[in-house]
Amino acid sequence: MDNTTEERLLRSEVEDASDLKARIWVESKKIWRVAFPGILARVTSFGIIVVTQSFIGHINELDLSAYPLVQTLTVRFVNGLLIGMSSATETLCGQAFGAGQYHMMGIYLQRPWIVDFTTATILLPLFIFATPIFKLLGQEAAIARVADNISLWFIPFIYNFVFSLTIQMYLQAQLKNKIVAWLSTFSFLIHLFLSWFLVSKLNLGISGAMGALNISSWLLVFGEFAYIFGGWCPHSWRGFTKAAFMDILPVVKLSISSGLMLW
Repeated sequence: MDNTTEERLLRSEVEDASDLKARIWVESKKIWRVAFPGILARVTSFGIIVVTQSFIGHINELDLSAYPLVQTLTVRFVNGLLIGMSSATETLCGQAFGAGQYHMMGIYLQRPWIVDFTTATILLPLFIFATPIFKLLGQEAAIARVADNISLWFIPFIYNFVFSLTIQMYLQAQLKNKIVAWLSTFSFLIHLFLSWFLVSKLNLGISGAMGALNISSWLLVFGEFAYIFGGWCPHSWRGFTKAAFMDILPVVKLSISSGLMLW
């Protein structure tokens, strides 16, 4: 093999290696462009719960003991189930977007709202009868009584999952998840301020902490509503329709199977 041939082979290997690095860099940027907003949304969503617990820790020890009890056992159970059920939205919207059936995405968004809202309502007794449930599980009576009050405050919070989880997946299927990241960050910052103002300044105690939690979480949902209903999803959202109630049984089956699998 002469020197010219060897030089060509070496040059080809160098070019291939350089091209591979370039492709990896390009693909990595694409992945992070999709993944980072979702990561930020999940981190800020969990951060709101952590911030609330931190401020409750400044109220009294009994509230601090009851809050993680409700959040860990009841809220996490409902949240995990709804996340799994909402994953059906990601599957259906992704298929519709890939097939160019954009008008179906709005219908696929509304159907999980119906299913998830019904599921959350069915699970309400876990929050309404928190005291006897926790006593049955062997929890101290004093903590169980305080947990009952906190559980009632969590009811508006769990209903925000019905919309926030499904909308996030609906927007992500359209590569519009940046708006979710911005809104999540904004609601987290608002939550920090409200928690400080209501708990530390106004001394509203557990009512202030839980009120801040509900306000900031629903602020995210209303922001997402404004984005969708305001015309920023013209191809996939064409208003509420009766078609969402048609052929809903397959969605129920898919949601239940997804919920059980991921939960």
